[in-house]
Amino acid sequence: MKFSQYILGAGVMAGMTAMSSVTFAQTGGNMSTGAVVEQRTVQVGNGTTPAALPPSRSDNDPAPPVAAPLASAGGVVSQAGIGGSTAYGRPGVVELGGSVGLTIAGDLTAFNISPTVGWFFTDNLQISGIVGFNYASTSVGGVSTSASSLNLLVEPSYHLPINQSLFAFLGIGVGLGYSDGPGAGFALAPRLGMNIMVGRSGILSPALQFVYSTTDVIRTPQGTFIGGSTAFGLNVGYTVML
Repeated sequence: MKFSQYILGAGVMAGMTAMSSVTFAQTGGNMSTGAVVEQRTVQVGNGTTPAALPPSRSDNDPAPPVAAPLASAGGVVSQAGIGGSTAYGRPGVVELGGSVGLTIAGDLTAFNISPTVGWFFTDNLQISGIVGFNYASTSVGGVSTSASSLNLLVEPSYHLPINQSLFAFLGIGVGLGYSDGPGAGFALAPRLGMNIMVGRSGILSPALQFVYSTTDVIRTPQGTFIGGSTAFGLNVGYTVML
């Protein structure tokens, strides 16, 4: 019984001590001197009310454009090539030049020249005008014969970039062919080759070319018919970008 009273009394004393400490903390007293010290109150969780947010509003901001292939603005680009702002194969690039060929083999002498002008109307797609003049002379048994022909072609072509200075291209020329005697006929001239950048704006273009023309006249006992002539060869052209 005394032991229980002792425990109860100790608990009451501890509670009173804790209460005194809380009271001291609240009143700001000094236990040693009894003087009253400055008391500061800190407010937590209930500060200054923030400024009101601006009212919401709607506007008509334009949407950004979607991804699309570059379209040609038309016209002609000058100063294309190294040092300029436009590379070969871009819209507006114009190239001027042509090819020259000479063949001498035994009794055969052949000469051809083909001035060319080309314009890229969109990326890597070009339309070209080609004027091809061909002259051939042969001598058989001391008898010389010669023939000349003229081709006027419009050639769409696709130029595939391999790197900054090398392109592969495929073109199909379609137009008129003219030969001495038979006169005018249809001409088809596909080409397959490479475009090699040379210097600032030069383009070297070796190509294999096949030419079909309906300018031959075939005479038979049944009558006269228009036939076709074919030619196959290697051309090396050189053009420059404006």
